[in-house]
Amino acid sequence: MGNQRNLVRALGMGYVVIFVVANIIGSGVYKKIAPMAAELHSSIWILLAWIVGGIITLFGALSNAEVAGLLADTGGEFVYLKKIYNRFFAFIYGWSLFTVIQTATISSLAYVFAQSLNSIIHIPHIFSSLQHYTIGGVFFPFQDFGVKLTAILLILILTGLNISGLKSGAEVSKAIMLLVFTGLATIVIFGLNSHATRPANFLDIKDLTGGTVTISAFYTAMLAAFWAYQGWVSVGFIGGEVKDPRKNIPKGIVTGVFIVIFIYLLVNITYLSLLSIPQLVQIHETGNQIAAVEAVRSFWGTGGVMFISLLILVTTLGCTNASILTGARPYYSMAREKLFFSGIAKINSANVPSNSLLWQGIWASVLVLSGTFDQLTDMIIFAVFIFYGATTLGVFILRHRMPKAHRPYKVWGYPVVPAIFILFCIGLFFNTIITRPREATIGLVLIFSGIPVYFFLKRKYSKSKQD
Repeated sequence: MGNQRNLVRALGMGYVVIFVVANIIGSGVYKKIAPMAAELHSSIWILLAWIVGGIITLFGALSNAEVAGLLADTGGEFVYLKKIYNRFFAFIYGWSLFTVIQTATISSLAYVFAQSLNSIIHIPHIFSSLQHYTIGGVFFPFQDFGVKLTAILLILILTGLNISGLKSGAEVSKAIMLLVFTGLATIVIFGLNSHATRPANFLDIKDLTGGTVTISAFYTAMLAAFWAYQGWVSVGFIGGEVKDPRKNIPKGIVTGVFIVIFIYLLVNITYLSLLSIPQLVQIHETGNQIAAVEAVRSFWGTGGVMFISLLILVTTLGCTNASILTGARPYYSMAREKLFFSGIAKINSANVPSNSLLWQGIWASVLVLSGTFDQLTDMIIFAVFIFYGATTLGVFILRHRMPKAHRPYKVWGYPVVPAIFILFCIGLFFNTIITRPREATIGLVLIFSGIPVYFFLKRKYSKSKQD
């Protein structure tokens, strides 16, 4: 009987905004300004990258909102791509979510959580004698195993919480988001009002005409910005649990992205007012420092380090929880469509897709063992923007195919806004292949690995029909 249960529409507009913001604000707001400084070497260009990244994200969100309003259902992009294109393309997207996009996001966030916890309460080393054990000279599963084990435990605990029921997971996201807002506001207020000397060339407009920044470097810097903005689309995954989804999902996406852009600009202006570009580049090169921690240290000392470490801990906890909650829904939808393994379609007594959550948690835990945070985030952005572009192209396709269909929301600035976003996705795709060939290659391999799985499932279910 478990498979006959249906998802319950229990979430209103407020929770939609909460999920959008909670899925976006994670580790990027604290870490990614450093690699951006290493690429651009100018505070005004860094801020411009955040602004352009936010505008492009908003263009994508506006375009996605029209599709979401027209086709809203549990599964988000998976459902949209199936209706716009075909079952095969939708499966490849869902497979990419499972192999890297969503699960690697969860593992990366959980790993940053564990690192932050380790800076507050030292996590003991485990299996130290195996830390140099390697798989193919690329992965070191037992390196910092205590931290990795903590990240895995977090994933499994939050997965268990979400298996127990949707509302409990939603309430956790709401409470954590309020704490995060308070913490970031504290950094901005005290940081901008500190008596610290502003760095030389702080937001110097002359840097814009210096000719030192290339288009490729700007694109590469925005890979970091897009990781910080990543996650807004995940609210579409829970469309079947949202009240009046065709109205609330588009409004929630746009509202949430606007809130995040505003927060990011304030926070990053604060960082740039406290840390010079050489300091940020050095933070990036060390590999084990976080820009936000060093910024707060500059005006609050050791006590500030404890404060910001706790804030990062809370933020990544909230974003990990939100990513786990929303991420499992596409696999559930795929299984219902016989495009994934049948057991994933099970709904438990709490009306949540328990098996989908469980398998997502297991694979995300395996990915934690790789521990390559920056490589994973670049690979995630490369892969996900392929599908963002495809969904936005769907705005044009659906306008042509279904011209008279009721659209609760129509993208502002059509056709210019969706066209700009599509062109940007194409540019990002080729620039990443050139500047980050390893991440691009791994991303493409993981995407294409779904092709034999698709035909295996198709053959399996066709045989079951014949039997």
